[in-house]
Amino acid sequence: MTMEKSRVRGEIFLSITAIIWGLSFISQKLGMNHLGPFTFSATRLLLGSIVLVPVFLVLDRLMPEDYDNKHILPLGLLFGTVLFFAISTQQYGLQYTTAGKSAFITALYILFVPLIGRMFNKPVGSLQWIGAIIGTIGLYLLSIQSGFHMQFGDLITVVSSLFWSIHILLIDHFAKRLDGVRLSAIQFFVAGLLNLIVALFVEDVWGSNYIASIWPILFSGVVVVGVAYTFQILGQRTVNPATASLIMSFEAVVAVIAGMLLLNETMSTRELIGCAIMFGAIILSQQGAEDESIELSD
Repeated sequence: MTMEKSRVRGEIFLSITAIIWGLSFISQKLGMNHLGPFTFSATRLLLGSIVLVPVFLVLDRLMPEDYDNKHILPLGLLFGTVLFFAISTQQYGLQYTTAGKSAFITALYILFVPLIGRMFNKPVGSLQWIGAIIGTIGLYLLSIQSGFHMQFGDLITVVSSLFWSIHILLIDHFAKRLDGVRLSAIQFFVAGLLNLIVALFVEDVWGSNYIASIWPILFSGVVVVGVAYTFQILGQRTVNPATASLIMSFEAVVAVIAGMLLLNETMSTRELIGCAIMFGAIILSQQGAEDESIELSD
């Protein structure tokens, strides 16, 4: 297969990933009709971890790689703990905000990653700084209400985005030579177990109606974790990281449209303008990252 065909195939994989991730905000919202946020997260993450086991066994046979997995268990524990905070705060915040707003605020990780990385002496390009400022303006229009206060669900989702940023930076620093699918199976299991522990204390785990939430659980666990994550791995093998992040950021657009069509969610003109500004900031920030990558390789 030529490099061009391989790149196009990778972009198709990542586009499907973005669509699935965008729809996942709908399933996460619907899942809480009958389950608490921690119970739902625990169920889907543990299911997703199980689904990934045959995935990495098959990939071992089809595309064997030379990985250094000596530290995969402690790193899986670390990543899974951070992932627990990222997913649980996102899920908890979804109780108090719309799927579309949650997706756009979560996408702030694309702006947060370079800014947090700057604290550890990672360079930040001028376009990324501009993107961060514009993104903040978009977030203000999307989330800040009269009286200059942010809605509780939006605030919790901003916290979630910060944890997603830390998670991305940890993977960037530690996981380059690790088996990505195995690592994900471990971290999803750890995050699911931590959600289950919290759920046992604050929610009625045993009395929850899992059958009523079976389709959101299956979609979130099997399709989102198993299929979408595998497609992300396959796609990022052949697509530039900055381009890959940009394609996957379309999940926010998918979530807004799906929320309107499937959940009858609505947004004010001000909130839609905020979404558009944030999306522009994401594109600008990714362009800055791509330009920086070109400069470093020259």
